[in-house]
Amino acid sequence: MKKLVATAPRVAELKDYTDREINSNEVKIKVEFAAPKHGTELADFRGTTPFIDGKFDEEWRVFTERGEDEPRGIEFGDLALGNMFVGTIVEKGADVTEYEVGDRVCSYGPIKETQIVNAVDNYKLRKMSKEASAKNAVCYDPAQFALSGIRDADVRPGDRVVVIGLGAIGQIALQFAAKIGATTVIGIDPIAKRREIAEKHGAHYTIDSMSCDAGMEIKMLTDKKGADVIIETSGNVHALQSALKGLAYNGTIAYVAFAKPFPAGLWLGQEAHFNYGKIIFSRACSEPNPEYPRWDRHRIEDVCWELLMNGYLDCDDIIYPVVPFDKCAEGFCYYVDQHPEESIKLGVDFTGRE
Repeated sequence: MKKLVATAPRVAELKDYTDREINSNEVKIKVEFAAPKHGTELADFRGTTPFIDGKFDEEWRVFTERGEDEPRGIEFGDLALGNMFVGTIVEKGADVTEYEVGDRVCSYGPIKETQIVNAVDNYKLRKMSKEASAKNAVCYDPAQFALSGIRDADVRPGDRVVVIGLGAIGQIALQFAAKIGATTVIGIDPIAKRREIAEKHGAHYTIDSMSCDAGMEIKMLTDKKGADVIIETSGNVHALQSALKGLAYNGTIAYVAFAKPFPAGLWLGQEAHFNYGKIIFSRACSEPNPEYPRWDRHRIEDVCWELLMNGYLDCDDIIYPVVPFDKCAEGFCYYVDQHPEESIKLGVDFTGRE
């Protein structure tokens, strides 16, 4: 059996592995579909993960959702790639009572042919029907951060809402805004395919941020008032400057992106000081949640899973392109690292069908 790993910065390979025996609290899953993460995981892959005082920040590597069998060590030979998977349980331990062999499930984990997962009191192992969309399921993680940004910014019916950065998180946030009843929904991204998908799923307008002054365009599309809410998912310094410029007086920016250090170019006095805007740094997995005790990470996850499984959210166009498992090393390097303009969130099909 094979799994996808990074063997050096910007080098992905499929490597052999052998499963151990499962423990009494675990299940073994045969994987049918999987997807990587295009943000923080890409920083790991490129070898740009932060160091503190010259020493690797171990907390950055700790990603417990991957499970005990896939530690993310400092050595690249140990760096498993992947974020979420869908598959069928083929073996279960004696202490497992909530799952059966044959159940179709989704959870966090690297891109590999089988998964061994704790199945006792593990709310992250989600059951799904045989007919449920695998593409929706692997958007479980970005949906949580999209929902967090929407709630933190208090998006309401009638609002003018802008989403900057139309990757998976941005696309889902845009769907939320449109379904909530925002009267003006604007998507901003330099990639034409992403803008096209945003328009299909509720954007009234889209803007190519490389071809215009995006902040000024926001103002022109909102009767010169500006946006009530801007969801910023790109982490680009120019995107934040555009958000500050396009924000309505006393509006809110939900900063969902995990940004790198900014170079010169952010000018807070030019726009932000006069627009009296608020910036909320939004993160679904920070506890306590701003709405604690009514809302916490578990509730965000439960709500997102329900909305993905009942079809309220449609992620079919977000998982693009889909590559067969035996080509996923090349696909990861090409679509995730080298040519992100040709993808949104890469899908990996273990059945061999593209």
